[in-house]
Amino acid sequence: MNRRDLIKAFAAMAPLTIAGRVWAAPASDARLLVVFLRGAYDAANVLVPVSSDFYYNSRPALHIAKPDVGNPDAALSLTAEWGLHPALRDSIYPMWGRREIAFVPFAGSSDDLTRSHFETQDTIELGQSVGGSRDYRSGFMSRLATELARARPIAFTDQLPLMFRGQTQIPNIALNSVGKPGVDDRQAQLIRDMYAHSNLAASVAEGFKVRDDVYRSISEEMTAANRGAVSPRGFELSARRIGRLMREQYNLGFVDVGGWDTHVNQGAATGYLADRLGELGRALAGFSEEIGPAGWRDTTVVVISEFGRTFRENGDRGTDHGHGSVYWVLGGGINGGRIVGEQVKVEQATLFQNRDSPVLTDYRAMFAGLFQRVFGLDAAAVQRIFTGVRPAELGLA
Repeated sequence: MNRRDLIKAFAAMAPLTIAGRVWAAPASDARLLVVFLRGAYDAANVLVPVSSDFYYNSRPALHIAKPDVGNPDAALSLTAEWGLHPALRDSIYPMWGRREIAFVPFAGSSDDLTRSHFETQDTIELGQSVGGSRDYRSGFMSRLATELARARPIAFTDQLPLMFRGQTQIPNIALNSVGKPGVDDRQAQLIRDMYAHSNLAASVAEGFKVRDDVYRSISEEMTAANRGAVSPRGFELSARRIGRLMREQYNLGFVDVGGWDTHVNQGAATGYLADRLGELGRALAGFSEEIGPAGWRDTTVVVISEFGRTFRENGDRGTDHGHGSVYWVLGGGINGGRIVGEQVKVEQATLFQNRDSPVLTDYRAMFAGLFQRVFGLDAAAVQRIFTGVRPAELGLA
């Protein structure tokens, strides 16, 4: 056997034995990036159940119109049952046509029913059963890194997230800070001074006071729910940098994006949520471009959130904390262009507790199936990551 054949033979040996334990080598140059939308995004207005009359009756102000090529605010047609939010027309929709994205509706944590941002974020990042004792030093992405012989993990976060806490030291790097209000305190004072000696002085002062009070009351929960995550706009600006780093140095990545807690004035085809979705879509498209065609073929991106939101809109033209969500799976090598996982007809009878989308695909089962496919992990390795979980075979990779 010559030197080249010897190298090929060693490269073909996926399992490596180190200190008596079998470690899995990543399949080819496989990469995984997990994008966590903190704050619980409104999945029902992203993957729109366009065939459901119940959806349109439940959301008189917030619904996305049925697909109509002549209406720029209408949902983009995916299947007879599902459409896509129009804010993703130029970024995610082309990936659907290239079969580079699949959606998993009715996804989330099947055993966490708290509807608490903090509890459910912890649950998902740890990847441990809710019924057992929690080990906050063991996140499921850290356990995955432990199973891979050539893992090069990184968190694109201010602080190391629970998902990457574990036995080994994993680097983290901060991304852009969240944006500031359009009119800061200095500018507000200048405006007050301009009207100080006019009949409008009291109205201007009261206007800024109301603005500040409303901003604080709405943003306090959102800020807490975000847990310091980068804003969607910040992610859009940083996604290409992430793509370069993962193309050249890292094969396991995590980034969290805040700003998805939409209790008030969520908007429909336009407005707050639409703007955030546009930023997110452009960020993911930019990431795929920057990592390059070869890197994109070997990369899987999974977009998740702690839970979905109430199926019916609330009295403030927003949505409240829910249960089931929609996960996105993207990549140049995935079997996309499909809506996958167990599904039910979207109607009142199928709601969870008569308010939310149900969870039919548990996040651990989905990730377990992906890990088997993407990294070639055996059953024992998967069980060390997600104890007692049966992998879901969604045919994504």
